Parts: sequence; structure tokens; C-alpha cells
Amino acid sequence: MNQYPAWKYLLLVVIVTVGILYALPNIYGEDPAIQIQPMRGAVLDDVLQGRVKTVLDEGQLLVKSVEMDDTQLLVRFNDTATQLAAADLVRELLGPDFIVALNLAPTTPAWLEALNARPMYLGLDLRGGVHFLMEVDMDAAVQKAVERYGTDLRTVLRKGKVRYISIRTDGDRLVVKFRNAEDRQKGADLIHDEYRDLVLREVDEGGSPLLQVALSENEVRDTRKLALQQNITTLRNRVNELGVAEPIVQQQGDRRVVVQLPGVQDTARAKHILGATATLEYRAVDTQNSVDEARKGKVPAGTKLYKSRDGRHFLLKNRIIATGDQIVNARSGFDTNTGGPQVSVTLDGKGARKMLDFTKENVGKPMAVVFIENKSVTRMVDGKPEISNRKVEEIISVATIRGVFGRQFQTTGLDSPQEAHELALLLRSGALAAPIRIIEERTVGPSLGAENIEQGFQSVVIGFVLVLIFMAIYYRVFGLVADLALAFNLVFVVALLSMLQATLTMPGIAGIVLTVGMAVDANVLIFERIREELRNGNTPQASIHAGYAKALSTIADANITTLIAAIVLFSFGTGPIKGFAVTLSLGILTSMFTSIMGTRAVINLIYGGRRLKRLPI
Repeated sequence: MNQYPAWKYLLLVVIVTVGILYALPNIYGEDPAIQIQPMRGAVLDDVLQGRVKTVLDEGQLLVKSVEMDDTQLLVRFNDTATQLAAADLVRELLGPDFIVALNLAPTTPAWLEALNARPMYLGLDLRGGVHFLMEVDMDAAVQKAVERYGTDLRTVLRKGKVRYISIRTDGDRLVVKFRNAEDRQKGADLIHDEYRDLVLREVDEGGSPLLQVALSENEVRDTRKLALQQNITTLRNRVNELGVAEPIVQQQGDRRVVVQLPGVQDTARAKHILGATATLEYRAVDTQNSVDEARKGKVPAGTKLYKSRDGRHFLLKNRIIATGDQIVNARSGFDTNTGGPQVSVTLDGKGARKMLDFTKENVGKPMAVVFIENKSVTRMVDGKPEISNRKVEEIISVATIRGVFGRQFQTTGLDSPQEAHELALLLRSGALAAPIRIIEERTVGPSLGAENIEQGFQSVVIGFVLVLIFMAIYYRVFGLVADLALAFNLVFVVALLSMLQATLTMPGIAGIVLTVGMAVDANVLIFERIREELRNGNTPQASIHAGYAKALSTIADANITTLIAAIVLFSFGTGPIKGFAVTLSLGILTSMFTSIMGTRAVINLIYGGRRLKRLPI
């Protein structure tokens, strides 16, 4: 009685070994580091690495190690003071061609990294980082929706062969001017049949029949809601793809978004990530009007003057063929003909139809690809950093349309593979549905995070030690077995957090402390049941068997109800509440395993199959 087969012990050994391996990376800590990434046209090479080493040596800054790969140069230091001083020197050396960001680089050994064993992420309150409160310009979102409808109405009226004079934007509505009332009626019927959510109003102004087109209240409400949701999704995708670990991006109110970036100490870098709005526009080239005259200020109506990267000027038509928000996928690569960098673009159904219609009618004519980017420029004014935004619009390629295409095509003319990669990344993450502005920002320093970690660790240790002492005194040998299971329970929780790459926060540490108590609770139920069986006159072996068997249902009921509560907290909670729910859920699952299977295995090893007169419990 009370004996496990060999395969169960082997399974337990494997589980314990895996748990220890994946928990180990968390004991190695992190190094303060600076991360150097090239901007457009810049190159990472050995020469750059040598320049960085030289300037740090001249500044008498001790470097722990230097690592370089295809995308970044990582310089590690022994302390944060050296890290901050080095970041200033390197920024001054490299200028605006490189992004120099502060980082906390894990010191996990290579053999653990080969097993994909990585430390868990730490939240903003433990690791430090930046916090932003951002507001979405809802009026701009509605305005963009109105402008999109303007383009669509032109297409509908043209295909319906309804003659109109002009379509203009007037605040939050469109005004369509017709030649006569008959054309207005035809246009109104056509628009009503195509777009049921638009509100139409017929008016006369100066003898001209006008049709006012406005969004319905439901359409405005849905537009605002979707703009907020799209911006949240875009921001989350953007910081994820740009390498910010486990960001917190969540809604606050009806127009605000909270963004927390753990580990990021450079607010300018964070703003660059969040404010990056690089996108593409595909426009037709105006070949009928003079570029020289346009450069003198005589820009024809319906066109705009642009400059290409090689310094040439082009007149482009205002009509946009396709935009970045119609791009559903983008991948960087190399042009098979020229060997230069390119971005393979896939449009959605609407964009594909527009591109197909345009290329059908314009084979042999030039089409330009306009690169649009909002850049944040940081200048020191009176000793304080002042950030301003600058919109850059430039032509990256002008190519003759050789054939008809629609959904998929390639964009060339990029300066470097790095630029192609970043452009594809930003296009893939989506365009912001509406402009955002930062209304609050704050930085949590790594020293404060380290203090929180120390206090959180102390709370776990104190709770753990007190429980160990109580169990050892009250239940003697069985209490020591429970203590062993409790220790491995903590190991398993840490291992699972690391394997899932979940984020540990201060509320998460509170969840671990609660888990310590809950893990012991299961063993208390088992041990008290064993004592009850002994008092009823059962043999020691029968009491052990009955104790585990009869307590199982009670333990399962208690843990399942708590797990349901944790799932509800995770589903409906935000930020810190989710962190608490994650650690609590994992702790419940691991505690059930260690309290039932783990302690039973050890008890079976000690007492199983033996003739016992009494139990030390």
C-alpha cells in the first residue's frame, strides 16, 4: 500500500528538472546597457564598434562587454551611473543617424539560452520604465471618415453617370454641388442606396442645388469607438514588434490610452516608437504640367509638388490611389532584378480594387510612391529637452506602370535593408486611425524598481519562512515534506512565468505570497484527515491512503472556486489586477500538483510498503 510505480517517480523527476532549468535564468539578473540601432542609411560595422569603444575609453568608462549583431550594438556596464554617462557620450558621437537607448540586458548563460530558457519580464513597478497617458483626437477620426466618404462618393457618382460640379468638405459633413435639381435627386438616390448610414439633406445656396452628406449619430459613435480600438491595437503591435517586452496598452475612459513600457528609460526613444507613423501613399504623376513653373510657386489645382530622395521634383496628383491603412501585410526583402531592398505589399479588398482600376487605365504612365513619416526632434532649450514633431513627405520611387496589378506588388527605392525592415514593420502594425498626443508622462527609475523588488522578495521570504517553521513544528516529518513541496511550488511558479514570458508586478508578488498560504492549506487538509483516520483506529498505512483520497475532493473544490475567481479577475481586470490573477492562477495549479502528487510521492518513499506502528504527525 502507498507505493508509486517507477514511471510516476520518473515523471516527477523530469518535471522537477524542467522546472529548475527554466527558473534558473531569473537568478542571474541583468546588466545596465546601451543599445545602438542605425537609422536610415546608417550602417553597423566593426568601424562603428571601434569608434564607440574609443570614446568610452577616453571617457574612462569601464565596459563589461560589447556585442553586435545585424540589427544592433549592445554595450554592457557594471552599474547604471556608467550606463547613463556612456549613453550621453555615444549620443554626442553618433548624432541623429543612430538611436541610442538605455536597456537592461539579461545575463543568462548561453547554455540556458540554447534551451530557450529566459527570465520572466518585470513590470514597470519592478523594472522601471516609462508611463504615458495619451489622448486620441476623436474629431480628427471623424474628419478622416468624412474625407474617405468624399473619395467614395466621387467613385459612386462617376460609375452611376451622375453629373456633379464639386464635392467639398464643410466641417463634419460633405457638400455635393450639382448642376440641377434632377441630377441632385439622382445622386441622392444613388448615395442612399449605397450608404444607408449617411444622413442626406437637400439645400439650395445661391441658386445652386446642394446635397449635404453627414454621418449618422450611430456612425459617428462607431467611428470614435473603432478609432480608439485601432489605435490601441496599433500601439500594442508597434511596441511589441519594436522589441519592448510586455508593454501595457489599455483604454482609459472614452478617448484616452495608457501605455507603460517596462525597462525603457529613454522617454525620447519611447516617443519615437509610439509616435512613428511611417506610411506610404501611391499617387499618379502629373505629366501635363510644368514642374519648373510649380517650383516658382505656380502649382496647378489638384496637384502638389514633392521632392524625391535624389533631389528631383515631381508634380503629383492629389488623388490617392492607395494608402497605408489599406495595407494588410508588408514584408521586407530584396529586388530580384536590382538586388536593392524592397517591401512586398498586400492591400485589402478595397485598396486592391482601386489599384486594379487605376493600373488598367494608366499602363505606360508613371506612378509615385510617397513615404510619409512624422519625426520627433529633440532640442535642448535652456538646458531642458524640447520635443517637436516634423512631418516628412518624400518620394521614394517613381516607376512606369508596365502591367495591371491589384492586391500584391513591390515597393522599391529604399535606402537600406534596415529601412525596408522598419517600414514593413510599421506598415504591418497598422496606421493610427487618429492622431494622438501625450498629456502625461513619467519615468520610473531602475533604482525604485530595485527597491520594490527587494521589498517584494522580503515579503515572500518572510511568509515562506514562517510557514516552514509552523509546518515543521506542528506536523513534524509530514510538515517537512510539505515544506519541500512548498519550495518546489515556488520554483514551478517562477518557471511557468518565465516559460510563458509573463510579466511580474508588485500585485503579482502578492499573488505569489497568497499562493504560499494556499499551497500549505491543501497539505493541512490532508494531514488533518490522516490524523482523524488515526484517531478512528485505522492503521498508519490505511490512514495515509484515506487521508489523501478523502481530502482530494475538498481540495479540488476549494482550488477550483478560487481559480474561477482568478479567471474572472483576469478577464475583466486591467493592468495590476491581471498580474495578480496570472500569478494566482499559476500558483493554484502548481500547488495542487505539489500538494497532492508531490507530497504523496515523498511520503510513499518514506513510509510506503512498511509495517508502521505510529506516524510522526
